[in-house]
Amino acid sequence: MVLIENKIRVVSKMILGICGSPRKQATDHVLHEALDMLEDKGFETEFFSVMGKNISPCIHCDYCLREKECIKKDDMYEVYHSILDAQGIIMATPVYNGGLSAQLKAVMDRCRALGAYDYNFLRYKVGMAIAVGGDRIGGQELAIQQIMTFYILGGAIPVSGGSFGANLGANFWSQDTLEGVKADAEGFRSLKKTVKRFAEFFEKY
Repeated sequence: MVLIENKIRVVSKMILGICGSPRKQATDHVLHEALDMLEDKGFETEFFSVMGKNISPCIHCDYCLREKECIKKDDMYEVYHSILDAQGIIMATPVYNGGLSAQLKAVMDRCRALGAYDYNFLRYKVGMAIAVGGDRIGGQELAIQQIMTFYILGGAIPVSGGSFGANLGANFWSQDTLEGVKADAEGFRSLKKTVKRFAEFFEKY
């Protein structure tokens, strides 16, 4: 089983949203909101969630360097093609212990196999981050920085919402409930700013 097998890749304005929450709650909701905004702007979108998925952590065994595929044949293979095909990627994470979720980190680490297959698999793609914390100041910026670091290391172009509310990206205070995140007006303001700049980048692409 290889990463790419008889697959024709079509260049399009496809944006991939990756939800790093194991629950269908606040993070799932705001990522869908972001993708809906982009669809309204004419983008094709695709959604992938770690919820219910079997995604093992990377064990750094170097099998992918030799065979150009990951030794772990699990649900990560559902998203490998989409990552390659996307022109833009949005990663959304709940804040766990002041940082991103273990599930999203596993997705990032397992992309080592994509790097073995194509060293430039992320190069020139546009990346955006969303973080949802149960506290107003609970680690959202650190979680976003971890996502941005993943983009930078892979050669993707990280895009934030800019100053005055979305310096690094979209950040939400959920108060640990879906209702809480829906009521976070500042969070949605940061999301709109970030989506706007993210979409505008493709006009210059």
